[in-house]
Amino acid sequence: MSQTAEPKKRTRDPEGKRAAILAAARAVFAEHGYEKATIREIARRAGITHGLVVLHFSSKEKLFLAAVPGPSILSGSVRGDLAGLPGRVARAYVLRMESADSADPFIAVVRSAAGDQDVAKGLLRALREESLAAYREVLTGSGVETRVDLIGAHLIGVTFSRYVLADGPLATMAPDELIDRLTRVLRVLMFEPHDHPAPAGGGTGAADCGEGP
Repeated sequence: MSQTAEPKKRTRDPEGKRAAILAAARAVFAEHGYEKATIREIARRAGITHGLVVLHFSSKEKLFLAAVPGPSILSGSVRGDLAGLPGRVARAYVLRMESADSADPFIAVVRSAAGDQDVAKGLLRALREESLAAYREVLTGSGVETRVDLIGAHLIGVTFSRYVLADGPLATMAPDELIDRLTRVLRVLMFEPHDHPAPAGGGTGAADCGEGP
C-alpha cells in the first residue's frame, strides 16, 4: 500500500523575506542606480514575487529609503539633548556623505531631477516623510514641517555642490570645517528664534550659537 506524500508546509518568515528584499535592493540600486533599478529585478534576486515586495514596502521610493543608510542614520542622530541636535545631524550627514556612493538618497534626488522630475519628486516626498517622522520626535513648536523641508533643501544643495559637481570652495573644504559650518546653519533652521536651547553645559560657543563667519 503506497503512502501519500504529505504536502509541504509553507514557511512563513516575514523577517527573513524582508531581509532578503533589502539585501537584493541594495545590490540592484548599487549596480543600476535609483532610476534604472526595478522592483521586478529586486524581487527576482530575492527569490520572491513582485507583489510581496510591494506588500512589504508599498513603493520603490519606500524600499529605496529602507535599503540605503541615510534615513536610519538620521533616526540615530536625532536622539540626545536638544541643544546638541544640530551638531549630531551635521556630523552624521558629513561622515555618511564622505563615503557615500551613487545610491545615497540625496545624490539620487539630485541626479533624478536632472533626468526625470517625476521620479525625483516621488523620491523627495518619501525622503521628506522619513525625515519629518524622525525630527518630530525632538522638535516642537510651530512650522516643524517647514523647518524640516528647509533642512532637507539645504543638505541637498550641499550635496549637489560638494558631492555631485565637486567643484568650488565647498568641495575642497575639510570635513571638520564643513561639520562646524553646517552645525551653525542647522541650528538656525531647526529652532524658532525664541526656542534656541542653550548648548550643553550652559556655554555659548561660537560653533553652537552661529557666531563667527
